[in-house]
Parts: sequence; C-alpha cells; structure tokens
Amino acid sequence: MSATAEQPQQPTPAARSGQTAESTDPFTPPDPGQARAHRAHAALFRIAERHAATDEQRRRQAHPAFVGPHEAVRLVSFLLSGAALLQDGEPEVDRADVTAALSLVPMVRGEMDELEAGLLQMARGRGMTWQEISFGLGLGTPQAARQRYERLVGRTATDPEEGTP
Repeated sequence: MSATAEQPQQPTPAARSGQTAESTDPFTPPDPGQARAHRAHAALFRIAERHAATDEQRRRQAHPAFVGPHEAVRLVSFLLSGAALLQDGEPEVDRADVTAALSLVPMVRGEMDELEAGLLQMARGRGMTWQEISFGLGLGTPQAARQRYERLVGRTATDPEEGTP
C-alpha cells in the first residue's frame, strides 16, 4: 500500500458545498426525490394557473382563494375522470398537468401523515383506547393501530419526544 493512499483526501469544492461529484456530472441522472421537490412549487403554480384561474374554477376547491397541494392533485384527478367538468376556455388536462400532480403526491402524503398522526394523538389525549382507534381505522387489533401510529410519528416527528402518547 502506498503512502499516498493512506493520506486523507482534501474535499473538492463541490463536496464542500454539499454536492457530490455525481450531482455535477451531466451524464449522471439527478436524484429523483430531489428533482421532484424542486418541481413542487412549479407544479402547484401550473395547475392553479391552468385549472383554478377564475373564481368559478376555484369554487370547486375547499379553499377558493388558493389551491393547496392536495386540492391540485384532487382537481387534476377529477378533471381526468370526469368527476369535475372543464369550464369554458379552460385547457384540457395534459401530460404536464398529470406530471405536475404526480410531483405533488409525496407532499400530499406527508401532509396526510401529519394530519393522521395529530388526530391519533388527540384521540389518545381524549382517552380513546387503542381498541377504539383500531376500530375507527378499520384495523384488526389495538396493536396494529399502535404500530401504525408509531410508523406515522417516525415519518413525521422532528422531535422524537413529541410523538409519545
């Protein structure tokens, strides 16, 4: 083994900035999750601009003043399925709209996980048993409900102590 192989390597400028050599290589595909996260705002804006531009179009949503991520996904799904109808002058849902909605799904899933974890914490705070909670969730056992809660808290909690019921 040579002496140079044992010496620590100095970090490259890309490594010091948090980038890897692979991320600056134009022939290496980008990390899909990171690329999707960068598209989230553009996706939301695109759907709002194309399918929630007028008061009448926004009235199809729970929050008529703006379109949230879950509403954007829901709107594109409803327009594609025929559950919601296009307004006069509104463009057809295209592949880019579908891609935009798909880009928002992880964000929507995260919001739903936080909502469910909070609801479970409040249920426990109100004295509901895991048996009652498992019934409400349609799960077979109290243990399944508790495990579901623990998985949700593991995915959503930034403070490990905040999830303990």
